[in-house]
Amino acid sequence: MKLKDYRKKRDFEITPEPQGGGELQPSSGKPLAYVIQKHQASHLHYDFRLEWNGVLFSWAVPKGPSLDPSVKRLAMQVEDHPVEYGGFEGVIPEGEYGGGTVMVWDRGTWTPEVADVNAALEKGDLKFTLNGAKLKGSWVLVHTRGFGGGGKRSSWLLIKHRDRFASTKDITLEEPRSALTRRLLADIARDDGGNVEKAAAGDPPDLKKAKVGARASRPASSSSRKRVRSK
Repeated sequence: MKLKDYRKKRDFEITPEPQGGGELQPSSGKPLAYVIQKHQASHLHYDFRLEWNGVLFSWAVPKGPSLDPSVKRLAMQVEDHPVEYGGFEGVIPEGEYGGGTVMVWDRGTWTPEVADVNAALEKGDLKFTLNGAKLKGSWVLVHTRGFGGGGKRSSWLLIKHRDRFASTKDITLEEPRSALTRRLLADIARDDGGNVEKAAAGDPPDLKKAKVGARASRPASSSSRKRVRSK
């Protein structure tokens, strides 16, 4: 998958998503970026992204990551995204591909636990360490045939390894705010002119009622939103 697949699905005169300048090869020794974007579109899901070969390899995780090693989370591989997408937080207009509210739920760096990442991806067994604001420690992505539907290599499982960062707590409920701006989905939608009620459906139940009925907060300035998207 190349960025042409990403660009083909989007009208950049309408969507604020970054078009990307091409495959950006990281300088030698530079840490590899990792990000999870919480995305309230037609349904809530978490987009898990790892920087590799100048792009963000991406998987949609419907239920979000689990810290419990006994829990296997379906992760559907989607088109590669530009590295710049890792800083995007805002509203994709309704009617556009993925229309809805996007939050930078977690971000940081990742380190392969294998000698050859390309070979591991081809084999369908990628082990890695995350150093994010929320997710840390050892994880694995395992390709699984015939589970969850999709194409030849689209269906994977995201699994936490047993280490000191493993837990039975639900990290998606306990840590619902943006790692970038500390906003909830409803806040992002309100600030960027999105559908607040739809976005709030992706926030924890004890928080979304207050947000939907709250008086509109002061919108973020266009310059501040631009800074968020360009990071």
